[in-house]
Amino acid sequence: MSERQPAHHAASVEAAIASGQAARSAVVASWRRSSRLHQLDPAGTRPPLRLGDAELQHVRAHVAPLLRVAQSTMDRLYQAVGTSGCCVLLADRDGVPVDRRGAAADDRTFESWGLWTGTIWSEEREGTNGIGTCLVEQRALTIDRNQHFFSRNTLLSCTAVPIYDQDARLAGVLDVSSCRADHTGAFASLIALAVTEAARRIEADLFRSTFATARIVLTAPVEGQGGGLLAVDADDLVIGATRSARVTLGIALDRAMRPMPANDLLGGTAQEHFGDTQRSVLQRALLRSQGNVSAAAKALGVSRATLHRKLKRFEINPP
Repeated sequence: MSERQPAHHAASVEAAIASGQAARSAVVASWRRSSRLHQLDPAGTRPPLRLGDAELQHVRAHVAPLLRVAQSTMDRLYQAVGTSGCCVLLADRDGVPVDRRGAAADDRTFESWGLWTGTIWSEEREGTNGIGTCLVEQRALTIDRNQHFFSRNTLLSCTAVPIYDQDARLAGVLDVSSCRADHTGAFASLIALAVTEAARRIEADLFRSTFATARIVLTAPVEGQGGGLLAVDADDLVIGATRSARVTLGIALDRAMRPMPANDLLGGTAQEHFGDTQRSVLQRALLRSQGNVSAAAKALGVSRATLHRKLKRFEINPP
């Protein structure tokens, strides 16, 4: 990058902020936060800040459950995008990547750009960027090349999706980043779909891991929201709900989940859907156990008596 290009980018950023475009553009709004709130200079050349090994280990320990369940999904995502010169990053809610996937041949390049574990990518520190701006705005987004705040980051293209934990709290970000200039808009769209799907899978795995002894029930998707997950105990009390399930069912996002009867929560049409889901779950469990009610009850995490009551309720006869 020539000296003229960073100066031109910095001037464009300042001009956009001064023009009042922040009210109409999410990117310019982020530039404004970076400049006015965080007092950053788009022409700044200081390198990204990277935590020491001991600090990084402390951060990783804090998000150990998320790290554990994300491994297989990160592997699959990297298999899909890694051959195109991309790396996969999992960052905590402070914008610190705690795990990554990347080709060894590209490691030196990505590390020099700060796309590495332990580097702080918060918007407060790095201005407009995929991970940091995703955390601020809590939505899936792509920050492509000159949409970054710092001129030194304008060769990067980053697609990031927020991850929420079992209590619907922001837990971190899944990001795919590239330093290549030959990626098309169509390719970026495919990356966005892949990252979104992977983030939702991590959320689901984290939820299932947390409520390992509960029955997991799908909620019906609504426009603009995918289907969510509910955790239901042996007494038919909903004891957990993913963020998407809470949005769909009108459960508060900012408070702890209080157990509530499933039938009360899923009234009307939703109750019918819940019943259909339970019936399918019961039938599949019986088929897998070859009609052995005790084995099916154990697989579902309920007592034999509870399973018999449910079979009677849904008029299901063991094969």
